[in-house]
Amino acid sequence: MLNLARQRGLPVPAYDLVAEVPDATAIVQERLPGSPPSRVDRRLVEEMVALHERFAGLLAGRTDVEVPDLYLRASGPGFCLHRPLELHSARSRRLLAWVRDVGAASDAVMSGADLVHLDYHGERAVDASGAITGVVDWDGIGRGDRRFALVTLRFALSEPGRDETLARWVDGLVDDLLDPATRRVSWAHMSLRMADWAIRHFGPGDVDHWLDVAEAGMDR
Repeated sequence: MLNLARQRGLPVPAYDLVAEVPDATAIVQERLPGSPPSRVDRRLVEEMVALHERFAGLLAGRTDVEVPDLYLRASGPGFCLHRPLELHSARSRRLLAWVRDVGAASDAVMSGADLVHLDYHGERAVDASGAITGVVDWDGIGRGDRRFALVTLRFALSEPGRDETLARWVDGLVDDLLDPATRRVSWAHMSLRMADWAIRHFGPGDVDHWLDVAEAGMDR
């Protein structure tokens, strides 16, 4: 898939080696010019939004490429786990109930023929001289709706210490560009992903923060 993207002129790395090692998969990827951005600002976010549009239709006809499972009905493989939300608190159980309700709908499946980066945010960009020279870390990849990346980006911009005005700006794009069903499914996935991860790896303040973010978009 990345070779196809490269042939279309997209700034993605070549994967020189993918090897199975004990308990992991090792990936050696091409080093692109530039470095990780020193800060995620409006210019970078605007460039990432524009760049993601170039993933449109890239996998048309490639029905052999899987549509990503969003794990709204059952736990994922090491992330998007349901059980931690069941055990943590009444608040997390309410969120999980909403996620499962979204997942039970007939339209709770990603559709489309775009190339989708499932962890698309500022730290995945490579930046040189004020311009994006690449997007890296494609081990979360699939065929579907590229606009899913906007919801991922919006959640990343809500990390503690970020400029919330950028998150609000991406919120407007999400509302304008995604139909309600697609937005709801994407929001449910990211809410589950971030809440589960915080419960298992971070402190109570982080958990409350991600529950706040999740709840802010549940009824929109």
